[in-house]
Amino acid sequence: MKIAVINFSGNVGKSTVAQHLLAPRMNNAPIIAIESINSDGKDNGALRGSQFDELQDQLMTLKNAVVDIGASNVEDFVGLMQKYDGSHEDFDLFVVPTVPAVKQQVDTIATLRALSEDIGVPATKIKLIFNAVDPKQHVVKVFGRVFEFHAAKKGFVLSPDAIIFENPIFEKIKGFDMSISDIRNDPIDYLAMNADAIKSGAPEEQKAFIRHMVALKRLANRVTTELDAVFKAVVH
Repeated sequence: MKIAVINFSGNVGKSTVAQHLLAPRMNNAPIIAIESINSDGKDNGALRGSQFDELQDQLMTLKNAVVDIGASNVEDFVGLMQKYDGSHEDFDLFVVPTVPAVKQQVDTIATLRALSEDIGVPATKIKLIFNAVDPKQHVVKVFGRVFEFHAAKKGFVLSPDAIIFENPIFEKIKGFDMSISDIRNDPIDYLAMNADAIKSGAPEEQKAFIRHMVALKRLANRVTTELDAVFKAVVH
């Protein structure tokens, strides 16, 4: 599959969805991050047509891929998909994460409208994911604007099961070059390692890392099951 993760807004969890939800369940599909046109990584320009050509070529050589489109490039990306008529067909799905904040919901609606009305992506290929949701709150109430838009337009797939709940692992895992699936499947017994570290008088930095990994693995077990359910709701 080829999946684009997209939203006009930042801070909705696009990279989290790409790295921790999608890629590990797509045979560790490569993640193509569209963040900047500059080799130095500075995000101060538009996505150029030449790069869009390269992306299309790359997608045609891959069996599976996740394209993570940075917020600063989404508008240009959408414009180029309009210019390259039919280029949206390179993707099997467009995944649009959103969060409870009002601004992000408004931007999410603009993204859904652009995909459906401006580009012509079929409704069945646009999937919404509710992210960073408080499990104590009702999703319909929290995301009322999005539900109202769906009731009026029906231009995308809205599943109440496509929910990623708040979990401290998403903050704790930042800076680690590992997915949640990698951590869950890590065969190292960190509890035994912790006992050995205490016994041997290991440096505090090492012991702190071990404790951090124990916490991550415990959190990963639960959240992996939840992400499996979200993936099933979105992809299948």
